[in-house]
Amino acid sequence: MTTQEVANRLVELCREGKFEQVFQELYSPEIVSIEPDGGPWGTMKGFEALEKKAKEWHDMVTEFHSSEISDPLVAENFFTMTMKSKVTMKGMDHPIDMDEVCVYRVADGKVVTEQFFYTPMPELV
Repeated sequence: MTTQEVANRLVELCREGKFEQVFQELYSPEIVSIEPDGGPWGTMKGFEALEKKAKEWHDMVTEFHSSEISDPLVAENFFTMTMKSKVTMKGMDHPIDMDEVCVYRVADGKVVTEQFFYTPMPELV
């Protein structure tokens, strides 16, 4: 797959809420995931680490209210998109808005690096 094809498919699956399928279909087994400093996860490597992070994230959320995924912007073997969501977290009595920029690097038709840019919320760390 080309970088554009990977980007389009990743956006499609994210919009459908099929995040586990993103891992299985589009990610390299040696995937590196980078979260911002001050966030709960830091840098992780491999499918198992990403699956653990995804489970921890979903366990922190009591309700998903909305989600918006932008179209991808592709340059060479990189692409980016934004993710916006409104969620209610455990221990909170009101929904919060979350907004992040996601950057991916593709090699040999698979995502090999993902990096997220957002301001970590102290109450979630």
